[in-house]
Amino acid sequence: MLTGFHVAVIGGDARQIEIIRRLHEWDAQVYLAGFDQLNGSFTECIDLDFEGPHVEMLDAIILPISGTDENGCIDGIFTNRSLCLEVDWLNKTPAHCQIYSGIANDTLQKIAEDAKRKLIPLMNRDDVAIYNSIPTVEGTIMMAIQHTDFTIHGSNVSILGLGRVGMSLARAFDQLGAKVTVGVRSTAGAARVHEMGLEYMDMKDLDKYQMDFDYLINTVPAPVVDASIIKKLPSHALILDLASKPGGTDFRYAEKRGIKAILLPGLPGLVAPKTAGRIVASVICKELQEIDRKVEK
Repeated sequence: MLTGFHVAVIGGDARQIEIIRRLHEWDAQVYLAGFDQLNGSFTECIDLDFEGPHVEMLDAIILPISGTDENGCIDGIFTNRSLCLEVDWLNKTPAHCQIYSGIANDTLQKIAEDAKRKLIPLMNRDDVAIYNSIPTVEGTIMMAIQHTDFTIHGSNVSILGLGRVGMSLARAFDQLGAKVTVGVRSTAGAARVHEMGLEYMDMKDLDKYQMDFDYLINTVPAPVVDASIIKKLPSHALILDLASKPGGTDFRYAEKRGIKAILLPGLPGLVAPKTAGRIVASVICKELQEIDRKVEK
């Protein structure tokens, strides 16, 4: 239980709804910012007053999966307010106050470091990322079906990256009857793909391959799907980029070539926000319990 804990949830999407519900189940006091368009759905919550005295009681601050932008501002689909995280404000929180975010860019890392507050990027955790790969795979399959006029079965699919999401994608598309080729960066990755009974490409030399793929799915948060790759794709190909913004695809060149390319960051929040929110909430609640053991309040 989280009785006596004070937690602020700032911004986000439908995944945050499940996080708020779980925090209440665990008896935490929840403060909200960025949810004013929910029309009083959480009457038991308190609106977060950034200048109010309860800031000094916060044990944790929960940000969206996307964290902040390069200016430290927080996105929220349930508000038109501008919400930003600032060092001076964080300094008003207790020293043990933890910041939870899905991912953490350089800006967010520096804000937390300057305020001397612990930052926990949840998507860096193997358990969260692996659980999260389940709705990611389902959403990717849904998008692949919706945006093409041919079946996945019998198609040529390239998946760039053999991380926790990439591996789940490779297995799923293989089981659907596609011919799957995985882009890897290491001999260990090549060996794993071979063990899975799939083909592999060396991502350091992607421009040397034919690229006759019906689907190109990128999971790498780096500019890997550039013009040299896109120009080799057939005109009917679909690019699905699952990397965090701005993705790893040259979308301008894809549009110029007439190839459909879709950026899909935060896919679990779009297709299965309840499940994705429960995954994150479960981890946060367990982490918060550790504060009680480590910090004298």
